[in-house]
Amino acid sequence: MTTQSRPHGPDIPEPTRDPSSSPEAATQQTAPAGIGFVGLLRWAWRQLTTMRTALILLLMLALAIIPASLLPQRIQDPTRVASFIEDNGQWGEVLDTFQLFDVHSSVWFASIYILLMVSLVGCVLPRTRQHLRAMRQDPPKAPRRLARMPGYARFALPVSTSPEELLTQSEQLLKKNGYRTMRHSDHIAAERGYLRETGNLVFHIALLGVVITMGVGSLFGYSGQRVLVEGDTFTNSLVAYDSFEPGPFFHPDRMQDFRLRLDSFEATFDDQAAGNQFGQPRTFEAEVTEFSGGQESQHLLRVNEPIRVGGAGVYLLGNGYAPVITVRDSTGTVIHSGPVVFLPQDGVYTSRGVLKIPDATPDQLGFVGILLPTVGQNDSGELVSTFADLRNPYLVMSAYRGNLGLDEGIPQSVYELDADNMTELTDAAGDPLVIQLSPGQTQQLPDGLGSVTFDRVDRFIAFDIRHDPTQGWMLVISLALMAGLGLSLFVPRRRMWVRTTDDTVEVAALARGEDPRVGPAADELATALNNSETE
Repeated sequence: MTTQSRPHGPDIPEPTRDPSSSPEAATQQTAPAGIGFVGLLRWAWRQLTTMRTALILLLMLALAIIPASLLPQRIQDPTRVASFIEDNGQWGEVLDTFQLFDVHSSVWFASIYILLMVSLVGCVLPRTRQHLRAMRQDPPKAPRRLARMPGYARFALPVSTSPEELLTQSEQLLKKNGYRTMRHSDHIAAERGYLRETGNLVFHIALLGVVITMGVGSLFGYSGQRVLVEGDTFTNSLVAYDSFEPGPFFHPDRMQDFRLRLDSFEATFDDQAAGNQFGQPRTFEAEVTEFSGGQESQHLLRVNEPIRVGGAGVYLLGNGYAPVITVRDSTGTVIHSGPVVFLPQDGVYTSRGVLKIPDATPDQLGFVGILLPTVGQNDSGELVSTFADLRNPYLVMSAYRGNLGLDEGIPQSVYELDADNMTELTDAAGDPLVIQLSPGQTQQLPDGLGSVTFDRVDRFIAFDIRHDPTQGWMLVISLALMAGLGLSLFVPRRRMWVRTTDDTVEVAALARGEDPRVGPAADELATALNNSETE
């Protein structure tokens, strides 16, 4: 017996119907005139619940997040936002009018978010009903002309085998290959690949779950930032954070009970490379101790390698130097002693910081300083830092006396000094006082105000603590999303028919969508049936 194959032809279309009556065509038409208000609402709903609209809204949501990464956000740093608006004048006010400094709480961001959820729900529910209905239906009967199918094979029916026996063998083979079958008088109808549409629905349901879970997490979660110097301990409470971003439904009673101590921090910089790579950072490692539930545990915190503490994620954001400064009054009494955080200003860690002494007498004192980790001179003879590591630290400060303004109830940044009501100290020559110290050195202040000692330099880290109560659900939903995507991409949707006559067997296959294997599938089934007949 021989197997004959025909060239693949075009797909057989579904039963003829008016193109304008299909749901796809209806969603692509513009709203007809004179349909009334209710008709207009129905048309708008059809447009909103198309998959095309859902994808557009998803893209819009991704684009809407961009301003939050480019512009300072008021919920994170209101002082920086105020400075940005002041520096940019009318342009900054225009950006504030459009809520670009409050992206995640803006009206337009919430509108896109809500429309995306509504669109996804409107897309998924009707398709789920249709899919369940299709799964309960029998495979369609064979069309009259199987030869027009893209996959087609034909061979002669042996005299020793009846059409009924061959149909029985065909049904067994098709079921073995995962097809649902329906037997008719002269042919077998089979269909498989329902998991493709199931995966597609799982993917979109999971996508909706991701959107909802992110929203719930932002409502009940929180994030906070803190600067911690070596040897200091952080307690997870509202007052311990430098900045804190709670969700709308966050409650302090749900905060995890733990403490973190920064034992040490080590940063390495490349001093062997040439060109632009010289001095580039290579490693940042912070050794921290966790105190939770009466137990201690050690962790190593690195960039892009957060640790989990009490159900919250701890992320390393930055680091720098904190010179330890001691200030004494005219009697030699210590009025301040401890590390002062200096923020890095460039790649060689030239750092700037402010020290405020409100308890000094007779006037309050303020210092503005620059720390040079490895002091050197440029071509102009100015003091600069030549390397980021602590090889020859040097502290340069200016001093002020007067009213710091801390008692007026107006919030101030700890990294800025308001010198409007203060007078800069001068030296014996009447020039502005410049305090220049190496570790261990002391300099006397004029007018018997006391002295300043540069003791040593400690390290500090800036970390971010984020708690999202929906992270477990997010993991499950993300796995379901990937599984659904895999099914929708790799499971073929295919129909097959085997028809027998008194002397001929026809095998045909039709793909639902793109399926390069539809032709070989028909040939393989025909070959299997032909071989079974030979045996």
